[in-house]
Amino acid sequence: MLTACGGSDAVFGTGDGSGDGSGGGTGGDTGSPIQGDRTLPPGTTSPTARTGIFRSEPTSTETAYNGNGYARDVSYNAADDTFSVDNLGFDGDNTYSRGTAVGSLGPYSVYEADAQFLDSFDGEPVNQFRHRAIYGVSTSGNTQFAIVRTGAYVGYGFGGFIYQRNNEVNLPTTGQALFTGSVAGLRDYNGIGALEYTTGDIRIAIDFDDFNDTTGTRGDAVRGEIRNRRIFDLQGNDVTETTLNRINTQNNATLREIPTATFTVGPGVMDDNGEILGQMTSYFVNNEGQALLFEEGNYYAIISGDQAQEIVGVVVLETSRDPAAPTVRETGGFIVYN
Repeated sequence: MLTACGGSDAVFGTGDGSGDGSGGGTGGDTGSPIQGDRTLPPGTTSPTARTGIFRSEPTSTETAYNGNGYARDVSYNAADDTFSVDNLGFDGDNTYSRGTAVGSLGPYSVYEADAQFLDSFDGEPVNQFRHRAIYGVSTSGNTQFAIVRTGAYVGYGFGGFIYQRNNEVNLPTTGQALFTGSVAGLRDYNGIGALEYTTGDIRIAIDFDDFNDTTGTRGDAVRGEIRNRRIFDLQGNDVTETTLNRINTQNNATLREIPTATFTVGPGVMDDNGEILGQMTSYFVNNEGQALLFEEGNYYAIISGDQAQEIVGVVVLETSRDPAAPTVRETGGFIVYN
């Protein structure tokens, strides 16, 4: 169900990512490695558990993803309930208004760029590209995320995501904790110009005892899943069943819901600053009884609070099972609470 939500006037970050890591909206390089060849997204240069941390989508030189990480100077303006984004072509005057057909997805706000911009010389209307943004802020105001996608290009096009913690974190060293909340996202297509909204329920559990710690990382195991996943068109119509019908036809399956996406459990996904980075997948069983990969991707998150009571993050999942396009990507933001 699509419902209303509020907001905050915190600024997410600047375009060049410069700063000292002393609070939200600062940072610079790609961070330090978590495990193997996986590195933190761009953002805060020298993160600690005692400072705010800001992360943004990495850029890419791969053709399908060369528009990743282009969104800059992202901020929410509480005075007039607008959302500002820089560095995206043909999105009006960079100010996004609250969505008309869809203004909220659960507790998160939806914004859209102007459909037209007046010619600066003769006032003639200039049609703009379709852009949508999702903004989330926690009930404490200590964590935030933003996602911007377009669906106006043949490929994925230009956009980005940002997630951040505005305060410190005090991580437990023993015990386990369960976090629950909701996820909302944007679904874009590589191969056709299309864009949709997504929603779901997310649960994350952390074992602060095991795995054992190693130099530079904590061993803490992190488990997560996204269930009850739905897809909506830009008018707010639920198109989950329509999507599943074409997926079933293409893949000889009888799916009745979007498969549950789960975190890959293993050591080394969390560091002492409360940042978490790992892989995730979803699977389905076709009519021949074969278990097959449905999606794969990554999750990015930061723990916040003096009792580590909330987590903010972003998930990016991609599938080649939808015959509507060679690949389809879902970028979802979440805030979960203990």
